[in-house]
Order: sequence, then structure tokens, then C-alpha cells
Amino acid sequence: MNVLQKVTLNLPATAEFVDIVRLNLYGIASKMGFSYEEIEDMKVAVSEACNNSVLYAYNDEHGTVEVTFEFDDTSLHIKVKDEGQSFERLEQAGVRPTLHEKELDDAQIGGLGFYLMQALMDDVSVVNEAGKGTEVVLIKRITRSEEKV
Repeated sequence: MNVLQKVTLNLPATAEFVDIVRLNLYGIASKMGFSYEEIEDMKVAVSEACNNSVLYAYNDEHGTVEVTFEFDDTSLHIKVKDEGQSFERLEQAGVRPTLHEKELDDAQIGGLGFYLMQALMDDVSVVNEAGKGTEVVLIKRITRSEEKV
């Protein structure tokens, strides 16, 4: 039976609360059957998404971050949403940013978070709406071994 379940956290957009997101992720992902390595990868990715909201969304003003975990037997969707200022997207006109043909020194400081999220998760999407904030969606699918029955 493939029932969609949902857990939502509404937290202050401060660095101290990122650990709460990571702890919830660990609990949900371990119950789903993800490996230790997969969970650690997801923790890094969700921390990057949360840190973007903490660092850039509210310009030192008080704000909140909503983190939603939606999961079933096949995948985990993590949505990190803030209502702060949208940051400039790296993707323009459908062109994906890459680090190919660039020196590491040319990479923008703090600009590696999205590359890291894309490397660690199966799918990553970002939606910016002027005046409505930013939502990052991270997806990780469960890969079950044929040997496990």
C-alpha cells in the first residue's frame, strides 16, 4: 500500500533550528529504510536548503522556514519554503549552471550549495516568486535491492 504521509515543521529562520530539521529527516528516512550514507547525504542537502533561507531570505529580520516531509513507500520529498526575498537564480533561460570550464576560485562563495544538493539528491527544483519567497524541493527515491524480500 502506497500511502502518502506528511510532516510539517514551522521554524524560526535561524541557524540554531537547522538541527531540528536534520533530526526529523533522520527519523523519517531511517523508518523508510534509507541507508546511513543516503541519510547523511540528505542531511547535507537539506542543511544547504535551510541555510539559504536562514542566510538570504530575511536580511536579518525575523522570519520563518516551513519544512515539509512528504513520503510514501517509494520516495521522500523535502520542501523548504520561506517567504523572504527571492535570491537571484543561477538558471536563466533554461540553461543549467555548471562548474565545467571554471576554476574553483571562480565559483561564488556560498554558491556551491545548489550543486551540492543536485549531486546528493535524485531531483532538486527551486521556485522563486516575487513577494512570495522561495521553495526548494529535494527528492530522494528508495532503491530496493532485488535480493531483499
